[in-house]
Amino acid sequence: MRTMMTSTVDVPRAGDRRVLHTGPLIRRNLRVYRHSWTIIVASLLEPVMYLLSIGVGVGQLIGTVPGVSGQAGSYAQYVGAGLLATASMNAAFGETTFTAFSRLRSELAYDAMITTPLDPADIGVGETMWAAIRGLIAGTGFLIVLAVLGLVRSPWALLVVPGTLLVGFTFGALGLLAMTFVRHWQHFQLLQLVMLPMFLFATTFYPLTVYPDALRLPISCLPLYPSIELLRGLVLGQVGPGLLGPVAYLVVVGVVALAIATRRLRAILIH
Repeated sequence: MRTMMTSTVDVPRAGDRRVLHTGPLIRRNLRVYRHSWTIIVASLLEPVMYLLSIGVGVGQLIGTVPGVSGQAGSYAQYVGAGLLATASMNAAFGETTFTAFSRLRSELAYDAMITTPLDPADIGVGETMWAAIRGLIAGTGFLIVLAVLGLVRSPWALLVVPGTLLVGFTFGALGLLAMTFVRHWQHFQLLQLVMLPMFLFATTFYPLTVYPDALRLPISCLPLYPSIELLRGLVLGQVGPGLLGPVAYLVVVGVVALAIATRRLRAILIH
């Protein structure tokens, strides 16, 4: 059936230039989630529970900890800023892995899309942009929770909004790339073997300085680490040129991952 559906598609030749049409796909996803807003609310429950149990609960035993630039702050502030990045990461990553895989393999929605003027590149970029929006929604929602709990100390925290969009974009692109290698639902367990350790060890709950020197470089290369560094600095009001490094890292990784992912998606859909 896939061959019949794609046989009418005018496949662009290598080197052809065209304008991306991502709007229809993003609008389609917005209409779907307009009736599934409870999913978005539920995505905030896990980071909120971590914040209350570890950030606030364990924080009562710890007291203050050094911030990004060595300034002291409450442990709840420190953990809350880290969980802000993970909330955006999980929301975006889930969209381009589990949800996108369902559209590709189960619903065959992408097969139907490419019989329209939409191209695989439109689908790949559109899904990544939608994942970035989901990261923005989840991150902004969690930022509101932090503000209500009195854990936001600076007006620089307003920049968290575009920051979560960037985090969502990077993890959306990485998720799309990972999804193109998945062949069965069971393979998603392998992704969890990567995501869970990254969540636990990429300085969500303690600074990089607690690790031996040999481990600091590998951990700092994990994409969640610069995400946390960026959003934690903004939440705690510790803004400076040092935050440009995480921004550059996330942009480069996201762009490269998206470029590879769209090529692989084209190979899957058009053959």
